Amino acid sequence: MPDIVSVSQKDLAQRRQKLRRQRRVQILQTIWRTIAISGLAGGLLWVAVQPTWVLKTPKQVLMRSGDQSLSPEAVQTLLPLSYPQSLWRIQPSVIAESLKKQPTIAQATVSRRLFPPGLIIEIEERVPVALAQKTRNQANNQKENTGLIDTKGMWIPLEKYTLMNPNETLPSLKVIGLPEQYAQYWSQLYTYVRQSSVKITEIDCQDPTNIKLKTEIGNVYLGAFSPQLPEQISLLNRIRNLPKKVNPSDIEYIDLTNPESPLVHMIQKKADESANSTNP
Repeated sequence: MPDIVSVSQKDLAQRRQKLRRQRRVQILQTIWRTIAISGLAGGLLWVAVQPTWVLKTPKQVLMRSGDQSLSPEAVQTLLPLSYPQSLWRIQPSVIAESLKKQPTIAQATVSRRLFPPGLIIEIEERVPVALAQKTRNQANNQKENTGLIDTKGMWIPLEKYTLMNPNETLPSLKVIGLPEQYAQYWSQLYTYVRQSSVKITEIDCQDPTNIKLKTEIGNVYLGAFSPQLPEQISLLNRIRNLPKKVNPSDIEYIDLTNPESPLVHMIQKKADESANSTNP
């Protein structure tokens, strides 16, 4: 029994010594790990504050829309940053949200570029589908009264669009009227107008009770926007051969306010005295 007790005590002593060594190793590892992390953090901080990581001019900001890179002038207009500015003080998410508030931009993503230091910005522009005039008379405040609109009826200032797209051709379709008056139904109206086989060059929404179209076969009155619009456009397609029967210069307007009873109103001085209108 005494031998067994003696061996057990020795074994316990060895175990305690082994545990003490393990603790010392763990403490040393922790110390070295802390030193390494602190050194790395300090090094990164030192690198971050160096003059190298600074935006000095708009030329260090690369802004792309698809395959097209925007000019420094366009970048400065859309993103009026102050220069010089530390690259690490810039918050990409804040810049992205700021860009999305621009009327010409639908989406934006922003990332830092380390070598060489700069910003990379990818934007998705709003695509205009019509040239928009708030009033037909453009004598006063032409810049404020003329712009572009996309499929959702969002107003795009003409100057900002041409600055970003100097070589783009403007839409041939024109819409006249205050955007806030037709914005609620513009998306549907444009969809059906685009599908028409009759060429439509102008949509006049100045009078909400009577939407007017300028088409290749004459002026067309639709009345107020209503669920009848698909039927009205379909009827317009069916009468596209009207110019073969009636001289377009003799037509004052085509009334499709009631698709079940369309009328062609003739210019009075050229119309027959006995009839002011005829059925197409």
